[in-house]
Amino acid sequence: MNRRKPERSQINEDCAALTFEPLIVSTGPVLDLGSDAFPTLVHGFKDGKLSLDAFGGSTHYGMVTHGTSTLQDAIGEHKLRAGMFFVCPGGCSIEAEGGAGIVITRLNYRGLWQLGGPVEEHGRLQYIDGCTDTLLASPPRMGEPCLNHLHIPPNTNQTPHTHPSVRIGVILRGAGECRTSDKVYPLTAGMAWYIPTGCLHSFYTQDSSLDVIAWHPDSDFGPTDENHPMVNRTIIGH
Repeated sequence: MNRRKPERSQINEDCAALTFEPLIVSTGPVLDLGSDAFPTLVHGFKDGKLSLDAFGGSTHYGMVTHGTSTLQDAIGEHKLRAGMFFVCPGGCSIEAEGGAGIVITRLNYRGLWQLGGPVEEHGRLQYIDGCTDTLLASPPRMGEPCLNHLHIPPNTNQTPHTHPSVRIGVILRGAGECRTSDKVYPLTAGMAWYIPTGCLHSFYTQDSSLDVIAWHPDSDFGPTDENHPMVNRTIIGH
């Protein structure tokens, strides 16, 4: 493993020591958050084969940033190109045929199988400071993980903000910066990253837009047994 495991107490007590962290994408493990409140592993794939176990009933969220790759799972083979993503519960492998990307594994959680993309140029929903967002993989139930596409237009100076849980993702295209209280981090296409809980940060662009794929381990959004389209649109007695 390429980095130490951060203890939950460290994240809460010394956030400044765990600020925005660039992750080097190579075939294999790049981040271990197994001790987090939402246990998570991150792997990269680049010009090689990455095999991922089921990890006791876990779900893999993957994104191809460039080139082509083949996802192999219990269903079969799936050809992926840059800008495509997948959600795969259980074991799988990825053959990076000149391609690259990352896989975020949420331990002890079973999501819904999904294959999508390529990601659109802009997001479908409004976000802060003129940015837009698309919910690529929605939470199957309220509170569960989700995968998002954040589009940051040129000449954006985003308001500094925090999140109540970790954020992990990758730069799909474009260029910019992530600014924290202590440092400025250049952002380029294909670069993966990790932001710990509660750390103040903002994104900044100049001439180029920036497209970010961001994974959230939890959400305050999603259907419940009492509130979902099937039950809401079922009328009884008319």
